[in-house]
Amino acid sequence: MSRIGKQKITVPSGVTATIALEKGLQVVKIKGPQGEMSREFRPEIKIDITNNEITATPTVESIFGRSLWGTYVAHLKNMVKGVTEGFKKVLIVEGIGFKVQLAGEKLNFSLGFSHPVEVKLPKGIKATAEKNVLTLNSFDKELLGQFAEKIVSLKKPEPYKGKGIKYEGQVIKIKQGKKTVS
Repeated sequence: MSRIGKQKITVPSGVTATIALEKGLQVVKIKGPQGEMSREFRPEIKIDITNNEITATPTVESIFGRSLWGTYVAHLKNMVKGVTEGFKKVLIVEGIGFKVQLAGEKLNFSLGFSHPVEVKLPKGIKATAEKNVLTLNSFDKELLGQFAEKIVSLKKPEPYKGKGIKYEGQVIKIKQGKKTVS
């Protein structure tokens, strides 16, 4: 039995949740002050919305059905939290001459390459840049995580000096440099 799957999700006031059937799939739409999200769910898990509570129950008793149960409840929780509070990721650009600037809907990075790197912000993500700190906000947790990882992959932190783009709080284990013979 899934401990996560058994949990009921309460829908706060100011948030509307609806469910519809389209092409044999359940489509859950959640709308709140931060934005609107919709997601398709397979029929192995039945999703009910009653009295401002969302519950999920497996319709098929199989290993696949049980594995989807907890996953779907986690997705629904993230959707509700996203449209009410939103999600935030903080990235730090570390290194001499490394910086990030916000220019409209684009992020301009100076990462030690011979050219500046431009990245367009996807729809649904808001960014603020101060010196070497980039803060990303979104109501969609998956989109935010994918975009943050795309930015980190531009210049991953290297293990000798720690230069590159890293998440706030991420610890880079610094390796010892080459030893010289005396």
